[in-house]
Amino acid sequence: MNYSQAFLKNFLGSSPDWYKLAIVGFLVLNPILFFCVSPFVAGWVLVAEFILTLAMALKCYPLQPGGLLAIEAVMIGMTHPEHVKEEIMANFEVILLLMFMVAGIYFMKQLLLFIFTKLLLNIRSKLVLSLSFSLSAAFLSAFLDALTVVAVIISVGMGFYGVYHKVASGKQFDDSDDINDDKHIGNSRETLEEFRAFLRSLMMHAAVGTALGGVMTMVGEPQNLIIAEQAKWGFGEFFFRMTPVTVPILICGALTCLVVEKFRLFGYGAKLPRKVWGVLAKFDRNRQLKMNNQERVKLVIQALVGVWLVVGLAFHLAAVGLIGLSVIILCTSACGITSEHALGKAFEESLPFTALLVVFFSVVAVIVDQHLFAPIIDLVLSASEDVQLMLFYVFNGVLSAISDNVFVATVYINEAKAALEQQIISPHQFELIAVAINTGTNLPSVATPNGQAAFLFLLTSSLAPLIRLSYGRMVYMALPYTIVLSLVGLFAVEFLLPAMTQFLAQIGLITPV
Repeated sequence: MNYSQAFLKNFLGSSPDWYKLAIVGFLVLNPILFFCVSPFVAGWVLVAEFILTLAMALKCYPLQPGGLLAIEAVMIGMTHPEHVKEEIMANFEVILLLMFMVAGIYFMKQLLLFIFTKLLLNIRSKLVLSLSFSLSAAFLSAFLDALTVVAVIISVGMGFYGVYHKVASGKQFDDSDDINDDKHIGNSRETLEEFRAFLRSLMMHAAVGTALGGVMTMVGEPQNLIIAEQAKWGFGEFFFRMTPVTVPILICGALTCLVVEKFRLFGYGAKLPRKVWGVLAKFDRNRQLKMNNQERVKLVIQALVGVWLVVGLAFHLAAVGLIGLSVIILCTSACGITSEHALGKAFEESLPFTALLVVFFSVVAVIVDQHLFAPIIDLVLSASEDVQLMLFYVFNGVLSAISDNVFVATVYINEAKAALEQQIISPHQFELIAVAINTGTNLPSVATPNGQAAFLFLLTSSLAPLIRLSYGRMVYMALPYTIVLSLVGLFAVEFLLPAMTQFLAQIGLITPV
């Protein structure tokens, strides 16, 4: 093996050779496009390349190839380090959330596994179970952060998978097990595949549920707060302003959940294998028999910390990440977790994704500096009022699906506010546009994992490879929701929003302009 072969072998590890060569090719191509063709073209090519790294997440974690592309973008001048830092600081609360909240949920997994095991064992209908996961995620995401909710469902999924994998590998519940190693599964492989399909469907229903609930309130998603601030809406005002779109969306989202499950469409419909149900039931009985007072106290402590978590987030008593840090401190100190090694395990899931998100903000900085969205913004603002709502909704949706919905919403609401101040649009039109921006960035963005941070977190979690949830499969399973939510949202924005806004103002639920 010569040096070039040795380098290729080391470069990006076990990734396919064609992918390694593609990344090298991108690194060669980007400076040529930037200096010899057009910075604008080079910027869009970089976005496409970064999306490819996300699509290959199961073959190679996107941090390394995406990071190489981002470093080169800074080096050749597509953006600069100070702007990257500004983007990071503007999203610092999200960074804090990922660092501490996800780790905090890890220390509550004993309680979560206890609750959701009871739910799984007692609700035998897959239709009811799927709808329960979706609507529960929607309700929680309306008041909590979607990333927190997804962290909960990931923890639950990992718990279920770990219990069955251990038994299928011929081990006891208290034995150690490498859940990434299937070589001891034996005759249970078919059952394991069915269980993976079952977990995939539950995870996707819950992930989409976070979008259904997150769009409803000003605290549901980070961009909602930005839009509410620009429009000067309080919690109640924001909620009722969104209802002409969000209520039909919630109903149609729930119906979509039932239809895809009932008719086993788009990878849904897999039921919990009886063998797995038996293992989980036995695990639950075994755990209850062995549970001593010390274990019961731990569950009570975690439940009390869970109450603090919900109250703290619902009333915004502190930044989300700081509440997460308090969860870590309270759970570990009261449950006897004191070693550095035990604490470190909790951060294994969150820190790689935190680093990936910082790389993503570098790509966002390129989008800003190269004005990649400028032609679209100019087109929308120059259109007549009759089609502005539709254009704002559609373009926000498309751009959010390929970029970041927080960034897209921030750009568009700032441009709309500037148009209002320059009297290009009326105050009434601005408020309708604000609704179109919020729903446009929250709903069609379920089309791809990079559209929403919660989806991207699920894709890059350690659960995704275990249940075979790849980028392509995620897009495929999200497709029915993408079609329904996008079209119903567009219809509601175009036809229901103006009339319902007027009606809500007449009955005093919102403040008229």
